[in-house]
Amino acid sequence: MDPVLVIGFAGLVGALVAALFVLRRRAEQVELLRERLRAATDQGAGRQAALAGDEADDLLPVGVLRFDAAAQVVAANARASALLEVAPGRLIGRSIMEAFLDARVERVLAGLADGGSATTEIRTGDGEPRTVLVRARRDPGGTIDVVLEDVTELRRLQQIRTEFIDNLSHELRTPLSTVSLLAETLARDAERADVPERMKERIAKVEVETGHLVQMVNELLDLARIEGGSQLRTDENVDLGRLAESSAERLRLFAERQGVTIAVEVAPGVPLVRGDEDRLGQVFVNLVHNAVKFSPEGGEVVIGVRQEGDVVAVSVRDHGIGIAKADRTRVFERFYKTDRARVRGGGTGLGLSIARHVVQGHGGTIGVESEEGEGSTFTFTVPLRAPEPASSPPPRPTSAA
Repeated sequence: MDPVLVIGFAGLVGALVAALFVLRRRAEQVELLRERLRAATDQGAGRQAALAGDEADDLLPVGVLRFDAAAQVVAANARASALLEVAPGRLIGRSIMEAFLDARVERVLAGLADGGSATTEIRTGDGEPRTVLVRARRDPGGTIDVVLEDVTELRRLQQIRTEFIDNLSHELRTPLSTVSLLAETLARDAERADVPERMKERIAKVEVETGHLVQMVNELLDLARIEGGSQLRTDENVDLGRLAESSAERLRLFAERQGVTIAVEVAPGVPLVRGDEDRLGQVFVNLVHNAVKFSPEGGEVVIGVRQEGDVVAVSVRDHGIGIAKADRTRVFERFYKTDRARVRGGGTGLGLSIARHVVQGHGGTIGVESEEGEGSTFTFTVPLRAPEPASSPPPRPTSAA
């Protein structure tokens, strides 16, 4: 593999590990703050004592606000005031709109159901704008806890990573396409010419490995664009039943070569969803391709589509080698492949990560149930109504080719 690509992958993995560590620490801090807020409220500490008078909370790297049932600020630490550029103590008594000066946040917080949570991003500051992540949760009593986190540097690093992968992928696409075409032509000529069998096998191996490299570059570019927020739309009417049929048809020849059959079971009356048809089709193809690849000869892959309450649920079931318990929680991570997947060969470890990003971008969920030696069932859901655009962060531009 090209040394530049290897170095790029190493840098990407390092950045991901660092980001995960930061996010885990922040999650622990958020939970600690919620406990302190509940304790202060239960003890009747008053409107300002929950946070403003606690010096330890004022030293925390995240801001915290609490709104009462009337949607007015009753507690705010020093970091919250700094992130919202308000003098300490001046947030108390303000409404949601007065605190954030952002109609999107007001809509998100006002629309929270009891026990519900939401996340969005805002930009603050005039000279050097900052990106602030806003996490909110409404308690059964009607109060709303809000945690503010400055993610400006994290978003900048994510943008650098996205641009790096985007540029690298574009630079590799042209030579790889040329090599792939030449390998395909060479393999075709070798079949017609009097060429030793060993040489034919080597030419075929070059063609296969080139195909793997092309797939890796395409998936890297897809993942960079999806994470950059510029390629996912949720404004199309999508028939998931029809999409399941078309995706199965696309993979029918591949399945026949593997000795596997594909069946589609669509429940009657499945409603349309709002989403990005091309990206949802990519989710189908990735899941079905994996199911076929790890199914035994003579096996069957079943795609199911049905309505479950306010979502449409899709399942892809196989009776293949299954997934070890230790691997089930990690199969959606970038570049992660189980030992058995490595034995079977092929794949980049990006397909399921792309599927997760697409499904979550539609406001849905994705998961897997599996038993070793008995097969796996991947399931994802898409809400009947797409998430409000106001709750999504503004798209970040990606670099041009």
